[in-house]
Amino acid sequence: MSEENRMKENIRDLELPELEAVLLELGEPKFRAKQIYSWLHVKLCDDFSEMTNVSKPLREKLQKTYTAALPEICEVLTSKLDGTKKYIFKMQDGHVIEAVLMKYEHGNSVCISSQVGCRMGCRFCASTLDGLARNLTSGEMLSQVYEIQRESGERVDNIVIMGSGEPMDNYENFTRFVRMISDENGLNISRRNITVSTCGIVEGIRRLADENYGITLALSLHAPNDETRRKLMPIANKYSLSEIMPAIEYYFEKTGRRVTFEYSVVQGVNDNRQEALELVRLIRGMKHGGKLQCHVNLIPVNPIKERDWKRPDRTKIEEFQHVLQHAGITATIRREMGSDISGACGQLRRDYLKENA
Repeated sequence: MSEENRMKENIRDLELPELEAVLLELGEPKFRAKQIYSWLHVKLCDDFSEMTNVSKPLREKLQKTYTAALPEICEVLTSKLDGTKKYIFKMQDGHVIEAVLMKYEHGNSVCISSQVGCRMGCRFCASTLDGLARNLTSGEMLSQVYEIQRESGERVDNIVIMGSGEPMDNYENFTRFVRMISDENGLNISRRNITVSTCGIVEGIRRLADENYGITLALSLHAPNDETRRKLMPIANKYSLSEIMPAIEYYFEKTGRRVTFEYSVVQGVNDNRQEALELVRLIRGMKHGGKLQCHVNLIPVNPIKERDWKRPDRTKIEEFQHVLQHAGITATIRREMGSDISGACGQLRRDYLKENA
């Protein structure tokens, strides 16, 4: 990417009303904004020269201030097991991030990053080993989806914001992304098909509930009590489960959206029967109309070289699952996607950075 483009604001960061305001300032009619927005968010162009129904003088005006460039795809790894694709993108400032395309019978899901790195410090996650470099803008989050659609030639149906970063730590950009990806003038992806994962930032959960975007919330729980959770997640030193669980219930009450609890199962840390029973006691009160309004997603931990965590054998995880199911809690074991291509979150990015240091 040219040095000139590095210094410019990416026009893809602008929501439609903001783009309309820019066009009016340039003395252009308001309807031009929708034309340009369509080129950026439907046709997924990455250069103003492609906007054939926009006058050349207007394109030149925009190019003086903005860039329409998409991030560069540096690497794509394709799983031989299930066709999962993992992408390394280079942003305008040279930072790299990763995203994943997963193919299911019900459609294509993309997992995107919300930050470059992460400062949450979860012990089982490679994303956080080098800390947080910066937040991603809404346009940079959108661009991950757009580049994957362009490269794969396939429509994205579902989006999970579970890659590198904590979305609630980048709240304004993350929610702007939700508004734009679901905009009827853009890709128009249903908000019911968008899931955001948080490690438990209480203020963010409550704010998201109040603003009611109608998306699915997933809590990275990983332990049924504060003591075990603190071993796995430093954020547990700031927010106790006695603060987090009421916020989760508040989210359901305000939105009516069933909540998912993510539980990475780590051998000898959080995988025994006693902890399964504790988990039952923790979440069984989340009932509405006599039905539990939550789901537990058991995740066999992906070992990373820098940590000494190991995954339990499949039988142990199934035993944990059966305890939950016997108590009437819906629990599934996450299907491992792309396990032959740097499985842990942030691992591919870290490997790429090392190789290209």
